[in-house]
Amino acid sequence: MVRTSGQQIEVTHVSLESKVDFDSFTRHLEALLGRFDPTSLKTLVQTDPTAADARLAKMEGDQGLMIFSTTNHGVLLSLAGAPRHAIRYIIGNPRVALQMTRHDIRAGLYAPLSVLVYEIAPGVVRVEYDQPSTLFGQFGNADVTAIGRELDVKLASVIDHAAALAAQP
Repeated sequence: MVRTSGQQIEVTHVSLESKVDFDSFTRHLEALLGRFDPTSLKTLVQTDPTAADARLAKMEGDQGLMIFSTTNHGVLLSLAGAPRHAIRYIIGNPRVALQMTRHDIRAGLYAPLSVLVYEIAPGVVRVEYDQPSTLFGQFGNADVTAIGRELDVKLASVIDHAAALAAQP
């Protein structure tokens, strides 16, 4: 028999708008962030954790963050005859996730983070995500919440940096 429980939590949803070109913003965002490469780590994690950690460190981009994957929702919307510029990024850092999950494995529900970037009008980009500290804070672990607060700042910083670069002529 399965026991089910649930609780309501409060999450702060962040929505940032910038008067920049979508392609320029996403190009700069992707250039700032590192790229997670799971295939290069698979053997190292099992045989040499120190080398695996060093390899992860080399994958880090601005603010220590990296892209795990992307989903082009704009292309998907083309199937419905309504193409848009919209990309969902999965962003985080396995080393940061480890810092949280060793305190509370449930942090793995939200690490890495989901960020949606989309064009709301020509030359206007919106970036939306759930604030990390409110996602991780629900677990009531001070160490996990503190790391979530650090991620609040890091994620906002990368987004601001990409917007500033995209705004340059």
